[in-house]
Amino acid sequence: MVAGGSGKEFEAFSKRRAQFSGPPGIKGLIQNGNVFAISVFASLGGLVYGYNQGMFGQILSMPSFANTVHPEQIKNPTARGFMTAILELGAWLGVLLNGYLADALGRKRACVLATIVFCIGVIVQACAKNVDYILSGRFITGLGVGSLSMVVPLYNAELSPPELRGALVSLQQLAITFGIMISYWIGYGTNFIGGTGEDQSDAAWLIPICIQLVPAIVLGIGIIFMPQSPRWLMKKGMDQQCLEVLAKLRRRPETDELVRIEYLEVKAQHLFEVRTSEANFPQYQHGTFKDNFLLGFHEYMSFFKNKSLFKRVNVAIWIMIFQQWSGINAILYYASFIFKDLGLTGNTTSLLASGVGGIAMFLATIPAVLWIDQLGRKPVLITGAIGMAISHFIVAGLFGSFGNDWPNHRAAGWVAVVFVWIYEIHFGYSWGPGAWVLVSEVFPLGVRAKGISIGGSSNWLNNFAIGQATPDMVESTKYGTFIFFGIICTIAAGFVWWFVPETKNLSLEEMDEVFGDEAGTSAVDRQRLEVIYAELGLISNGDGAYHSDEVLSEKDLDAKHHA
Repeated sequence: MVAGGSGKEFEAFSKRRAQFSGPPGIKGLIQNGNVFAISVFASLGGLVYGYNQGMFGQILSMPSFANTVHPEQIKNPTARGFMTAILELGAWLGVLLNGYLADALGRKRACVLATIVFCIGVIVQACAKNVDYILSGRFITGLGVGSLSMVVPLYNAELSPPELRGALVSLQQLAITFGIMISYWIGYGTNFIGGTGEDQSDAAWLIPICIQLVPAIVLGIGIIFMPQSPRWLMKKGMDQQCLEVLAKLRRRPETDELVRIEYLEVKAQHLFEVRTSEANFPQYQHGTFKDNFLLGFHEYMSFFKNKSLFKRVNVAIWIMIFQQWSGINAILYYASFIFKDLGLTGNTTSLLASGVGGIAMFLATIPAVLWIDQLGRKPVLITGAIGMAISHFIVAGLFGSFGNDWPNHRAAGWVAVVFVWIYEIHFGYSWGPGAWVLVSEVFPLGVRAKGISIGGSSNWLNNFAIGQATPDMVESTKYGTFIFFGIICTIAAGFVWWFVPETKNLSLEEMDEVFGDEAGTSAVDRQRLEVIYAELGLISNGDGAYHSDEVLSEKDLDAKHHA
C-alpha cells in the first residue's frame, strides 16, 4: 500500500490471488478431495456433540433409566433440568480451557485430549448406579464436548483453502444436525429392548450412551494421522513444516506459486497478530506468565472500553442469547416429554415424533450454506425468527384450546406436532448456522478470535440456563412456554432488523462505518496488514517492486491508532 492509503495495490493482489484459487462449491470440493475428506473426518466432533444433545432427551423418558437414577429424579422437573444442563456447564468451562490448550498443545493434540475426557465421562455414566454418576459423568463429558465444539471448526478453517473455507467449516453444523437425527432413531430403536414398560432392559439406555464412544474413539485415534494445522505450525515458529503441510494439502510442490502465496499469507497473518498485540499493549510483551495473563485480560477488556467494539460484542452476545432462547435446545433436550404433553400417547410414539423432527432439521440445514451467502445474513435470520415465532404461537394456541382433552382432539395434537417440526425447519436454515456466521464476521481482525470466544461463551451459558429452566417452565406454564419462546423469536427478528448490520461482502472499512467506529480500528488493521504484505513481497507500490519508503511504517500506524 502506498502512503496515500488507497489500498489499490492490496486490492490488485486480491484479484491476482483469486486467479490462482480453485473453484468454490461442489467442483472445488472435488478438486480438493483430500482436504474435504480430512474436514469430514474432523467433523466427527460435531457429530459427537449433536448426538449427545439429542440422545439424553431420549433416554430421560425411558423407564429403565428412571429406575436406575431413581424415578423421583425424573419426575422432579428441577432435578431433570439439572441432569441435562450440567453438560452445558462443563462445555462452557471446556471452551474457555481449550482457548489456551489449542494453542499450547496444537489443534490435533487438543482434539485427542478432548476425546479422552469425553470418553471418561461416557464411561462414568455407563457405570451409573444412581444420579450422582450421571451428574458427574455429564459434566466431564461436557468438558470434552465444549472443547470439540471449538477445536474442530478451528482445525477445518485452518486447513481449508480460502475459496472453500465457508463450506468446510459449515460441515460442523451439518454434522451436529446429523448427530441429533441419528440419536433420535437409535433411541427409538433401543426403546423396545425388553419392552417399553417397567420391565424394560437397562440396555435400552446403555446402548445409546455407549454408542458415543465409537465416533469419539475413531476421531481421537484418527486425528493423530491427520496433518497438523499450518497456522499453528507458523505460530510456533515452524515455518518450513508449515510450507510442507500446505504443499501436501494442496497436492502441489513446495515451489508452486499458489503454495508459496498461501504460505506467505499465513505468515503475514501471524505477523499481523503479533504486531497488533505489540502496538496495543507494548507493556506486556516480555513473554512471562504474568504478562501473558495481563495481556489477555486487557485485550478482553478492550471490548467494553472501545465504543465500536462494545457494539460488536453486544451483537455477538445477544445473537447467541436469541439463538438459545428461541427454544431449540428445549425442543432437542425434552422433545419426548413435550410431544407427550401435546397428546401423543405412549413413549414410543413421542420418540418417533422426535425422530421425524431430527430429519426435518438436518435436511433444512443442507441448503443453508447456499442461501446465506446469496441472500445475506439479515433476511435469513429475520425470516427464520418470524417462522419460528408463528410456529410457537400456533402450538400455544392449540395447547391452550385442547390441552385438557387431547384424547378427544387427536387431530389438533398432530397439527401441533407438525408445527414443532416446522419450527425445527426454520431454525435449521436460519439461526442454526446463521448466528455463528454473523458472530464470526463482526469483529476486526486484531480481536476476532477473542470476540468469537465471547460469543461462544454466551452460547454455552444460555444453553445451560435453558436446559435448567425448561422442565420447570413446561410444568408450571404449559402452553405459556411456547408463548414465551414465540415472544423471544419476535424480539429476535426486531433486534436483527434494527440493530444488526448486513455483513455480507462488507470490507473491514465498511464494517467500521456501520458500527460507527470513528477511530477506524479496522482501517488501521487493514493498513498494518498491507504493510506486512509489502514486506513479504506480496504487494508492491504498483511498479512491480517494493519500496519501503512508500508504505506506512508501524510507527505511523501506531500513531494513527492512538490518535
